[in-house]
Amino acid sequence: MTVPERPLVAVLDYGIGNLHSAQKALETMGADARLTADAGLIADADGVVLPGVGAFGACMSALRACALEQPALDAVASGRPFLGICVGMQMLFDGSEEDPGARGLGVIPGTVRWIPPGVKRPQMQWNRLELVTPDDPMLADLGPEPWVYFVHSLHGVPTDAAMVAATCEYGGTVNAAFRNGNVFATQFHPEKSGPTGLRLLANFVSICASERVA
Repeated sequence: MTVPERPLVAVLDYGIGNLHSAQKALETMGADARLTADAGLIADADGVVLPGVGAFGACMSALRACALEQPALDAVASGRPFLGICVGMQMLFDGSEEDPGARGLGVIPGTVRWIPPGVKRPQMQWNRLELVTPDDPMLADLGPEPWVYFVHSLHGVPTDAAMVAATCEYGGTVNAAFRNGNVFATQFHPEKSGPTGLRLLANFVSICASERVA
């Protein structure tokens, strides 16, 4: 059977951050990427992406105001490929030290914590990934020393350290990517990370296409 060339990928549109950059990058890598708040389209998509820029609490409030919390959780529960990016990654955790009163999605058990003291916050630079699980299909063909672009002051600390897929060094070890079942999440911005980031997004698109015909 021929693998579809353009799997449908729903990019959750809750009105915060530069959501179009993730959508355009996914389109470049072969997806039929739709920026959407339509629960029906999200339910029909082959894969779902949750981007995010800004403060944890504001993003969670906006997601709920757009009635996208349950569609996001339903997409995760369905087993379809799900990708969280930057604050979208942080929103998958139980909560964040940035906004202690805000409740996250609870998809990755744990807390988003401030990066270690003694370094400039935010980390706004390119940094090299250390691949903890190099055999993860999302990390395929990134090369031995993948460099990616970060803009963040916090990082996810999962209850189960086995969910950490990649780290970087910035005043100590900072968690940079995570895997929990069908969910993969990155603190860095793949859409801003040049060929390495596009390779990661191409991996996601390929996984979505393969899952569609499985």
